[in-house]
Amino acid sequence: MRRYFLILMLLIGSVTANARSVYSLNDGWQFFFKLETSSDYARHISLPHTWNLDALAGKGDYLQTIANYTRNIFVPNDWSNKRLFVKFYGVQSIADVFVNGHHAGEHRGGWTAFTFEITPFLKYGEDNSLVVVVNNSYQNDILPTSSEINLYGGIYRDVELIVTERTTVSPLYYGSDGILVHQNNITDTAVDATAAVYVTAIEDKSCDMTITVQAPSGETVFSRFMKARIEPNTPINIPFRIDEPLLWSPEEPNLYTVNIGIGPRQEDVVSVVTGFRKIEYSTTALKINGKVTPVNGVTLYHDRAAIGSALRTRHYDEDLEQIRDIGANAIRSVTAPHAQYLYDCCDQNGTLVWIDTPFTRAPYLSDVFYYSTDKFKQNGLQQMREVIIQNYNHPSVVMWGIYSLVWLRGDNILDYVKQLNKTAKGLDATRPTVACSNQDGDINFVSDLIVWQQDLGWERGSFDDLKVWRESLSKDWANLRSSVAYGESGSIDQQTDDAMKPATIDERWLPERWHTEFHEQYAQRLAQDSLFWGVWINNMFEFGSVRHNDGISRKGMVSFDRKDQKDAYYLYRALWNKKSPTLYISEKRRNIRQDSVQTIKIYSSAKDAPVLTVNKEAVKVNQTAPCQFVSDPVIMHGRNVVEVKAGELSDQQIITIRNALKQR
Repeated sequence: MRRYFLILMLLIGSVTANARSVYSLNDGWQFFFKLETSSDYARHISLPHTWNLDALAGKGDYLQTIANYTRNIFVPNDWSNKRLFVKFYGVQSIADVFVNGHHAGEHRGGWTAFTFEITPFLKYGEDNSLVVVVNNSYQNDILPTSSEINLYGGIYRDVELIVTERTTVSPLYYGSDGILVHQNNITDTAVDATAAVYVTAIEDKSCDMTITVQAPSGETVFSRFMKARIEPNTPINIPFRIDEPLLWSPEEPNLYTVNIGIGPRQEDVVSVVTGFRKIEYSTTALKINGKVTPVNGVTLYHDRAAIGSALRTRHYDEDLEQIRDIGANAIRSVTAPHAQYLYDCCDQNGTLVWIDTPFTRAPYLSDVFYYSTDKFKQNGLQQMREVIIQNYNHPSVVMWGIYSLVWLRGDNILDYVKQLNKTAKGLDATRPTVACSNQDGDINFVSDLIVWQQDLGWERGSFDDLKVWRESLSKDWANLRSSVAYGESGSIDQQTDDAMKPATIDERWLPERWHTEFHEQYAQRLAQDSLFWGVWINNMFEFGSVRHNDGISRKGMVSFDRKDQKDAYYLYRALWNKKSPTLYISEKRRNIRQDSVQTIKIYSSAKDAPVLTVNKEAVKVNQTAPCQFVSDPVIMHGRNVVEVKAGELSDQQIITIRNALKQR
């Protein structure tokens, strides 16, 4: 281990360099469950890692337990005058970190980064033991206490060793980079901003500090050298102005780099990337730099088949490729934040982001989601601070979620919701707060924005009730800044000739056709409604949940393994993707049918009207809603070739009629 680490350090940079160095600690770990009592049972693993992969898709036991991760770190004598920190980007859910048997710190919450200084516990010139004790069981004082998602456990994101001088930009400020770029005033001609820099020192009471700001082209547009006084937990504020700025927007995601140097020879340098934009909102619109930006968003969970929550960068790349293909311009990080890499990508490609904090309630009556204890409340506030501060510099992040689907029963949560909202606004007044609600009452008037999740037409009411609900909302709560979220379950492995769902839903029987019908009806009634500033589809991908019948929530438009797109995917691609037109025959997986009289459904955003033939005979099609077309009834027998064309686009399906008893 010692030789490996020295080679790694030499490859990355000199161990005696007078500058900050960052080393990956993803390799060389041993893992064993606490119940195994001894590291003799340890497995050699690399990070990211979770111990619940066998729980995916209902296979194996879902373990909520305690496990140990151990490795050695060789610390050379040359570092005896340095400071060393260990940064964890995500541990699910409780982490206790020990160095050479000394407790370096505890973190309670599974979705945010945290950093501990380990300098006091080190032995120089030899190996040092690093042990992380991880617990993924539900706790009554750690949010979320009620959720559908799997808490997979483990060190499921990266770990880094940070080596600095004794005076440094602090790695300890709520797990962030220690630099927050505040946008004070933004116009087309100038940006007034402040770099708030948190500095930690052993002996120094002041320091030399340099700031440079680089434009998207790399050109330096601002620089300053200053002497600064160091005060604990108080930032050094450096105001700066950029004339004729290139603002960040979904169409032009311009990014600036802010570099902070500490010391006369820049002994410590930290860079953060950010963008400047102005967010405004009204009852019916979200505006970026004064331009109305209709939100077509998708809800994004935190796992995928065979990986669990231990996602790598390539998995985020693959997910974003499908999100961009469907035409969505926004994602909701449901329950909690994703890895920083995802938001870096959204900064670069102009995707808007809503990040939730984990104050949420699963749709199970037996769940207790709120504990009126000081520990619970403080943990929620702590996690909110970490979420906001760690993601503060991302221009793509345009709203902070304060709660999701909670209700006003039992202990009064309204005061706590107000406290969460006040905390968010105190940390960041430039972004709106948002909440997802399926309840009536005062709770809907706390956040700046509200997103309604009613799901009428599934377990209650009919699709026609959407009109009644919408009219009631417009009449009684028109002053609210409303958006809408919706989505229900459907399995590509279950097909049916029944067009509509039965009165009682059975989670074991959720045909894709019901899922498709649900989305068609909602898209027809709500997707382009001027009452709402945006639409959020639940969900982009299926997600793992041992609380569901087969271990997977089937609400996604794409399968858990990302290999199959459901029909609803192509419906929204036709509605949202303005760069690449769509022509798609729906219900392709229902290729064996019983009734000889059939209708064909088509989604099309092509300029030319779709031309449909069945066995080379023309069949008339009628538009029923934007991008939705349905054919006249057509009689089929045996094997039938269905083809549709629109300009240069085409699609095909083979339908076989097999049951003669139902032929007409």
